[in-house]
Amino acid sequence: MKIVVPASTANLGAGFDSIGLALNLYLTLEVMEAEQWEVVPLSKELKVFPTDESHMIVKIAKEIAKEHGKELNPCHISVRSDIPLARGLGSSAAAVVAGIELADAVGELRLTLQEKLDIATKLEGHPDNVGASLYGGLVVSCQTKDTVRLLPISDLPIEVITIIPEKEWKTEDSRNALPSMLSFSEAVEAGAVSNVMVAALLKKDWELAGEMMKDDRYHQPYRKKFIPHYEEVEQIACRYGAFGVALSGAGPTIACYVEKESSEWLYTKLSQSFPKMNIQKLQISPSGIQTHQNDKKVRPSLL
Repeated sequence: MKIVVPASTANLGAGFDSIGLALNLYLTLEVMEAEQWEVVPLSKELKVFPTDESHMIVKIAKEIAKEHGKELNPCHISVRSDIPLARGLGSSAAAVVAGIELADAVGELRLTLQEKLDIATKLEGHPDNVGASLYGGLVVSCQTKDTVRLLPISDLPIEVITIIPEKEWKTEDSRNALPSMLSFSEAVEAGAVSNVMVAALLKKDWELAGEMMKDDRYHQPYRKKFIPHYEEVEQIACRYGAFGVALSGAGPTIACYVEKESSEWLYTKLSQSFPKMNIQKLQISPSGIQTHQNDKKVRPSLL
């Protein structure tokens, strides 16, 4: 069995903790039944994690199965990932989603996508990254005390150029940079900016969408100061075709949004301008998590 989970970028500037976009970097698990749990890392970055049942993905899977009255049979899991760790591209969210899918597939839990979203949101804390990894495309979500609501949107004709620095920045550290509260008027303004950004994306009004990304009031004013090259990236990206620039999730990766026909030119210029950074030209992943059994793809339930 193979489980494939896409990476994600969250927020898109103004959509704090509620908007995510699936990207074509993937966490891939090859799963076979075994006598005991074993996790074999096939990517260099993953070798820092445990190789037994204390691995995060296995722990999540076993706990979810237990909550549903099941005990999972041990598995041998080979894990490969294209997703940089702790860079704001949803690596932890992808692992959470993989753990849920592992529990569902091996334990035959028959979870719906909504149930997977509810579980993933509870584990991750917010639905933006996990929602994108589950559903694919652009997701707009809302989390309340009792429910998580999400709408997936596909077929956006844009690509994302990411500028990924070598230095990690953990989400916990970036959260500490945020204010503990906003005034009522500040919250109203921030919400209005986010609303217009979503509308602009749906209307394909890229210029307005980019303006709203930049005008975010929730988190970027507090986090950008920790990214010394942010303003330089923004200036160069906008000069060579990007309609919008925003932190990818909590950072430190910067995401530059561009129409497809301009993406190669932007990628070239950013690569020339920042030769010491990892520059990637990424497409939107139209599909969320996929499970393949016996070379046959099993699409998650949409119910």
